[in-house]
Amino acid sequence: MEIGLEALVCMGKITKSDVIVTGGAGFIGSHLVRELTSLDNRVTIVDIKGHPPADVRNKKKILALVKTLQPQYIFHLAAQAIVENAYNDPYETLETNIMGTVNVLEAAKYSRSLKCVLVTSSDKAYGKKSGKYRESDALRGDHPYEVSKSAADLISRSYYTTYGLPVVVTRFGNVYGEGDLNYSRIIPGIMLSLVQQKPLLLRSDGTYVRDYLYVKDVVRGSIQLAATIEKTKGEAFNFGSCETLSVIGLIKKIQKILHREIPYKILNSAKNEIPSQSLDFTKITKLISWTPLWSLEKSIPKIFEYYKKAAVPCA
Repeated sequence: MEIGLEALVCMGKITKSDVIVTGGAGFIGSHLVRELTSLDNRVTIVDIKGHPPADVRNKKKILALVKTLQPQYIFHLAAQAIVENAYNDPYETLETNIMGTVNVLEAAKYSRSLKCVLVTSSDKAYGKKSGKYRESDALRGDHPYEVSKSAADLISRSYYTTYGLPVVVTRFGNVYGEGDLNYSRIIPGIMLSLVQQKPLLLRSDGTYVRDYLYVKDVVRGSIQLAATIEKTKGEAFNFGSCETLSVIGLIKKIQKILHREIPYKILNSAKNEIPSQSLDFTKITKLISWTPLWSLEKSIPKIFEYYKKAAVPCA
C-alpha cells in the first residue's frame, strides 16, 4: 500500500518549511528528503557524502548553517550506523554519534523559527533485555555502538528538559527498502545473493531475532511526529513491526515470497550483537495513530526489482 500526499495531509504534515536533514544522502535520509520535497518543503542536506560534503562533527559549520537557514525543522539522522565498524573504530563512532548529535542540538538553539528537532536513535540504545522493548525501559548499551546510541538518545531528551528545545526521539528496529546499498545488512545481502546467484554469507548464527520495518513506514512516522510536536516533544517513540523474525526465518519467508531458493553459509563471526530485539509500539499508535502499513509480502517483490537494477558484482 503506497502512502502518498493525501494520506500524510490527513495524518499531520510539514509543508512549505525550511528543513535540514542530516544524513540526508543516506538510506533512510534520502527517502525522507524525497518525501519532504514532495510536500513542497525547502530541504537542505547535511551529509559527509553530500555535495558539498558536510560533517556533523564540525560544530562551527553546523552552527553557521543553522544560523543562516533558520530552519523550522531539523531531522537528525547522520550517524555511524554499522555495529561492526563501531567494534573496529569506537572513537569515530562515539565522536560521530554522540558529539555529532550534541553539535546539532547546540546549533538548533540558534534557530529562532525552530519547531522541531527529530533525533533518530535505535533499538540498540536499550542494550540487552528479554521481551518487548518499551520506551519506559532503561537505556543500557554496553558496547561502543549501543553506548553511542544510548548516550545520544539521553542527551537529546536532556536538551528538552534543560533548555526547552522541541526534541522528539525515534527508535527503530531493522529498516529495509530500496536504496540500502550496505550489503552487510541482511536484506540487501539476500538481494545481492539472489542477483549474483551466490551463497549468502551470514555473520550471525542465524538465530538473531529482529523487527523488520519498511522504510516508507519510518518516513511517514517521522514526519507525523515532527508535525505533531506539541504532543510529542520531549518523548521517545518506538517504531516497531508486526514481523519479528530470526535471520533464518527471514530467509525462509523471502524464499516463499519470491519463489526462489536462497543458499546460505553460517559464518557465526558477528561480535557484540544483541541476540533478540523487538519493539513495542503501543505508545506511538495511541498518540498519533501510527502503525506499520507495509509487510514483507507487499514490499519484497518490488524491492527485489530495485536490487536487480542496482546491485553490482562485488570485487
